[in-house]
Amino acid sequence: MKPTDQLKKEHEAILLLLRVLDKVAARLEAGERVDATDLDRMLEFIRIFADRCHHGKEETFLFPALEEAGMPREGGPVGVMLQEHDQGRRYVEALSKAVAGYQADDPEAAASFAASARSYIQHLTQHIEKENHILFPMADRFLSDGKQKALLNAFDRIEEEVVGKGKHEEFHLLLDHLSEVYLK
Repeated sequence: MKPTDQLKKEHEAILLLLRVLDKVAARLEAGERVDATDLDRMLEFIRIFADRCHHGKEETFLFPALEEAGMPREGGPVGVMLQEHDQGRRYVEALSKAVAGYQADDPEAAASFAASARSYIQHLTQHIEKENHILFPMADRFLSDGKQKALLNAFDRIEEEVVGKGKHEEFHLLLDHLSEVYLK
């Protein structure tokens, strides 16, 4: 397995969460109530699985390896991906504020959450497409077999030291639960 294969597999989980988020936004737009605990758990997934784990692997190891192999940051795909990660974090902050408002029964919070969710979904879906179809094929060509093996080992360290042992599996169980509730 290549490091980019692992990242693509994580993209599949993130895209599943985005499908759930889309259904949640639709329910909120229709005036339906949504379990606030589920909203918190979605944010936890985004912050830990998508950002700290997935983006952490890219920002801490993959992107520097690509730069070391000769891919420029400024004016290149790495710089674009970093900017998009920052933009995604701004959407997540907006989602977080909306969840806090929703839990406090702010009448505007549901609409705010739905709008922020829609923006985040569109942003991250396009971002994932760019990584899967442009950046990752470039990475596969740029990086030697030895470097790719080293990246996989580094990715394992992120899973254990940053995310926590067993947390990845917990997130997949969460996705199963959310899919059952919102995608059926």
